[in-house]
Amino acid sequence: MTAFSPGQSPPLVKIPIRLSSFAIDRSLVDESPSRDCGWQSLARLVPILQVYGAPSAESSLLPIWRAAFAMVEEVRRQFRTIPGLLAGKAEPDYARCVDISTQSALREMLLPGTLAILSPVAIGFLGGVPMLMGFLTGVTASGVALAIFMANTGGAWDNAKKTIETGVSGGKGSDAHKASVVGDTVGDPFKDTAGPSLNILIKLMGVMSVVIAPILRRFWGY
Repeated sequence: MTAFSPGQSPPLVKIPIRLSSFAIDRSLVDESPSRDCGWQSLARLVPILQVYGAPSAESSLLPIWRAAFAMVEEVRRQFRTIPGLLAGKAEPDYARCVDISTQSALREMLLPGTLAILSPVAIGFLGGVPMLMGFLTGVTASGVALAIFMANTGGAWDNAKKTIETGVSGGKGSDAHKASVVGDTVGDPFKDTAGPSLNILIKLMGVMSVVIAPILRRFWGY
């Protein structure tokens, strides 16, 4: 196994997507004159929008890699430029490392956060409530399945390294251990970052949909 470069994405494993429901006020669509057409649009949108969770998860994984590589380069720079640091006779610049982590966390989440907020608004006003419900159902279906997959996969990769370090499959220093280190490097952000972020994505989109529901009702004349 080889490590990922800063510009590479982690491999996305295709998994079966199970449909799940998303609760929304039925009064928004009960009086719709184009209800049948709207529900047909919903049915068509659900399988299409199930892919939305994958790029959302990727948008939370790639910043981890970029921040990690930036942190590594900063540590190397400090070893080169601060006399006595490698020998333990000087103090490192902790503030710079914290600054890299904080700026990356704030900057990298602007795009996914903006998309999560604006997507329900755009779809609700452009396609109507049935289309918005299809969007939310597809995102929820893919998000729940993908989050469970990432939690289990990340935990398995993490525990595989710990198991090998006890002496299984050659123990530390073996090829299996080297491969498990790479797996653990991917597994930790899988189970600790990308998986939980999908929960936030689903809830944020749902909250935004509830907030704009009265406006959509007046806009579409329900």
